[in-house]
Amino acid sequence: MTVYYVNSATGSDRNGGTGENSAFATLSKVESLTLKPGDSVLLAKGSVFNEQFDIKYSGTESAPIKIGSYGTGAAPVIHSGDDGIHSLYASNIVIENLKISNSGGAAIYGGNVSNWTVRHVEVDKAGSSAEAGSVTFRNSKNVTVEDSKISDVKGDGFWIERVDGIKLLNNTVTNSHGARADAVQVNDSSNILIQGNHLDQTQADSWKGVIALVRATDAVVEDNTIIGGGFGISAPAGKNVAIRDNDISGFHGYDWSFGIGLGDQGNSRDYDIAGNHIHDGTWGVAITATVDGTSYVRTNIEVHDNVFDDLSQSALKVDRPASGSFYSNTIESGVKAYSISPAIVDAHSFSVSGNRTVADVETVLASSGAKGAAATHAAADPAIVAVHDNLKIFTDTGDAHRGNLLDNESSDKGTLALRRFGDETVGKHGLTLTGESGVIHVDREGNYAYTLDETKLPHQDGHVSETFSYGINDGTPQHHDADTLTVFIHMDGLLS
Repeated sequence: MTVYYVNSATGSDRNGGTGENSAFATLSKVESLTLKPGDSVLLAKGSVFNEQFDIKYSGTESAPIKIGSYGTGAAPVIHSGDDGIHSLYASNIVIENLKISNSGGAAIYGGNVSNWTVRHVEVDKAGSSAEAGSVTFRNSKNVTVEDSKISDVKGDGFWIERVDGIKLLNNTVTNSHGARADAVQVNDSSNILIQGNHLDQTQADSWKGVIALVRATDAVVEDNTIIGGGFGISAPAGKNVAIRDNDISGFHGYDWSFGIGLGDQGNSRDYDIAGNHIHDGTWGVAITATVDGTSYVRTNIEVHDNVFDDLSQSALKVDRPASGSFYSNTIESGVKAYSISPAIVDAHSFSVSGNRTVADVETVLASSGAKGAAATHAAADPAIVAVHDNLKIFTDTGDAHRGNLLDNESSDKGTLALRRFGDETVGKHGLTLTGESGVIHVDREGNYAYTLDETKLPHQDGHVSETFSYGINDGTPQHHDADTLTVFIHMDGLLS
């Protein structure tokens, strides 16, 4: 494990590089070395390097390669006409305590990399020659960026594409400029945590927004401050997405501007939107699409325990086929609670209940001491993983019978009512639903429970979705179809 020192002012590439008094002068000299697991490359504070730094070699999980700084004074700065730091296929890398400024491409670019941590890095005016953005990772796995600052870049602040395991924690992004720029853009990725960031697009010359979370799987966006832009959070397609406890404001400028929006770029399943303060904008939560005629599925969209105020349009907008609930929200007087299209009202697929209107939202927020906390749907018996209040079938994927086997509206009080097929009414007695993750039983009293495979449990409270087949048998099979089941799991006390 070797430590290499680089000082642009006093170093020389003829030196050995292994001591502060024998430092190298350039990053290109470091690139000529074969770095090994556990090695460190430290750049002298106050140094300026006018070159791209290519990271070619990998560390190990227990001995990553580290790129950092030493000495006193201002953080070392990397300028480059290309990317600031660039890497393909390297794994187990830590980058910390640096500044990257005025790079022509991305400040940091990682492609097909794994196990990277970037922390305490400042990025200023990256992407000056092209809309490359600042921090970019593609086709990668397990990337964490934390406690870093990004400002006045051209293009997206973060561009994340096809990454499995991304954490953006406690960063500040201010004014990502460009016609297509967002503060954060995450595409086709999974296992996502965006937490504790301060994201401000107030002065950006972009018509877009703050967070674009496109086709995400297993994502949590929580405890962020989100300001400005044409929208706050756009999560237009995804599965198992939780958006909670964020402060979202200043999204306006267009008649379509929204705090949180979904449903217009693919199927949207199992969204939990809770505990957010959404204010100073146009629409609150919008479940919509820009083009009519799309056949996207929008199921199990739960919007609850949020606070809405100072909106020119309604707190909730639903104008495309969707199923879900809008409940226990607090809405400032003068703001319309919801706008739901007549077809969806007639379908009884999106319920509204238990919301309250108040004259002074600030008093409510102050009295609660914080934004509204996300409420669990029901208390869980340790012997039963999911209780009946949380068991609903939302989407019928077959064409034969038109409509769900189970009537969503009837499940509010723990009862199941089956739809009528022609002149036949199918009773619930003896109905058994089976799926890959477990078994759902309905007994003769109409009670039902869901037994879950522990390997399918989420890492925290949340939704678990399964596709299953059901059959109705009264001696002779009558109907067979397939549906999607979503169960809300409350983890407390369930596992030993």
